[in-house]
Amino acid sequence: MTKNLDIPGLKFAADQYDLFFIDLWGVVHNGINLYQESIVVLEKLAEKNKEFVLLTNAPRPNYNVMDFLDRMGLEKTFYSKVYTSGEAALSYLNTNLKNKTFFHIGPPRDFGLFNNFKKNKTQKTKEADYLLCTGLFDEHDKELSYYKKLLEKEVEKIMICTNPDLIVDRGEKREFCAGSVAKVFEELGGEVEYFGKPFPKVYNQAANIKNKKILCIGDNLKTDIKGANNQNFDCLLITNGIHKEEIKNGKFEDIFIKYNAKVNYTQSKLKW
Repeated sequence: MTKNLDIPGLKFAADQYDLFFIDLWGVVHNGINLYQESIVVLEKLAEKNKEFVLLTNAPRPNYNVMDFLDRMGLEKTFYSKVYTSGEAALSYLNTNLKNKTFFHIGPPRDFGLFNNFKKNKTQKTKEADYLLCTGLFDEHDKELSYYKKLLEKEVEKIMICTNPDLIVDRGEKREFCAGSVAKVFEELGGEVEYFGKPFPKVYNQAANIKNKKILCIGDNLKTDIKGANNQNFDCLLITNGIHKEEIKNGKFEDIFIKYNAKVNYTQSKLKW
């Protein structure tokens, strides 16, 4: 049975857990501003000596997101706990594909992901050994049809997707993420290797999870919550995030069934 924590707060359940995987976008910030009540949660967990990881499907190395959070005003003691899907992908790329030629799909702000092997970047899809998708091109960020045409002759290649999210809300504006491009590629018949939530590897890469009682906190049923379900971790869904319109217009039970998700707790926004 799902319990709502809007009134009792996260403190009602916190002592039951050893490790917290906390999503960033939609939980700690909205892409523009930090949520101050969420920062209080981080402070309280730290006071209790609870272990937590700010686990995010960001298609960039850890240091890029740390710098972003620093500029937002988050304290170093907290942003030093970041682990990104980009960092997880980078480990794989350095081990397996560092000397292979790739075609990058995504904006210039993601270039930090491949600084160490940027000489292998090609401007032509047909010359690439693999496709590296971190997001959408700035000039083609509204329509996915562009990517269908771009990729329809490249399905024999593998795509590395560094952010499985389909969409994100930047303030009040909804934007496509790399997962939407990867979905187009899969629908064309291509193979995608995903890094980040909900895929199991990222949790082991981000922390030592052995013999720990774990709570995952996030606003996305497809990634944050499904990832927790896949690992048999407990989870808390933030309802004023990606799914807020669905939740506003429907019943929790119906929405959870739609996404085949099990949710232990809900909160409209993260608060202690």
